[in-house]
Amino acid sequence: MTAKSPRKPISLTRFLIEEQRDKGHINSDLRLLIEVVARACKRIAISVGRGALGGVLGSAGTENVQGEVQKKLDVLSNEILLEANEWGGHLAALASEEMDDPHPIPHRYPKGEYLLVFDPLDGSSNIDVNISVGTIFSVLRCPAGVKDPDEKAFLQAGVKQVAAGYAVYGSSTMLVLTLGDGVHAFTLDREIGSFVLTGSDLTIPEDTREFAINMSNLRHWQAPMRRYIDELLAGKTGPRGADFNMRWVASMVADVHRIITRGGIFIYPIDAKIADKGGKLRLMYEANPMAMIVEQAGGMATDGHGRILEIVPKSLHQRVPVFLGSKNEIDRVTRYHREAKV
Repeated sequence: MTAKSPRKPISLTRFLIEEQRDKGHINSDLRLLIEVVARACKRIAISVGRGALGGVLGSAGTENVQGEVQKKLDVLSNEILLEANEWGGHLAALASEEMDDPHPIPHRYPKGEYLLVFDPLDGSSNIDVNISVGTIFSVLRCPAGVKDPDEKAFLQAGVKQVAAGYAVYGSSTMLVLTLGDGVHAFTLDREIGSFVLTGSDLTIPEDTREFAINMSNLRHWQAPMRRYIDELLAGKTGPRGADFNMRWVASMVADVHRIITRGGIFIYPIDAKIADKGGKLRLMYEANPMAMIVEQAGGMATDGHGRILEIVPKSLHQRVPVFLGSKNEIDRVTRYHREAKV
């Protein structure tokens, strides 16, 4: 990670106020929205940190819209984000990976101009074994003239996002944020209860020797994907003439945060097992916000053929293949897929 370290501690609140007042990048509603999401993430971090002591580990005994078994923390994190955001007057509606349909703002509360899309607890299958998990979010503008947003209002290409970010709950809790003018990292100071700027203008190196992929699916991959990984595994004696290291956490937030921090690539390609679904990861809840962050940090994000941020969603829970990270490697593997025309 290439980043400028701030000279003195700057809180998230001060950072956002300066973005609004001095740079004009955001308005007061968007500033409030980001602050509210950050406060919700602090509450989720507390629940994650308590683990078994908080009685939140294990299954909730329910399934989400994708047919996945929900963890107790999935449900709790979703409720925290809904309750925190529905009354502030800055949102027109919310959509969550854990809910079938958009969540309208109750009529007793004022409505704003933004739409919030989120994955409340990414990587939750790892929570019971104490591996880092996180929250991913994306902010869109509500289409003009729409007073009661339905699913159609959310179906906007990723290039229309006005902000995106994620919180990672690990040895420390961090919030990584873009407002469309670079990527900035904040670390939660637990003693004072505030997110503090710890890295600004983060940059992903164009080249890398580290990749993240679920190798157990190798037998199901398409030919260009196998070609690319075979080249990496061949090491110094292979066509790339270099050794590559593999890392795989099975928590997208954790894997992407590593890439933001030190470079690398993350790939979840299409394979025979999920071909009928279009991919594994959700375009609006995972791929789009992460693609915006990665591009703002100088990286690249594609679906194996084209830019993720240019895909116009057809449904709220649409899935896509995801290739993102260090620009030169993503460009290479994307080229392999284009040449193969698969």
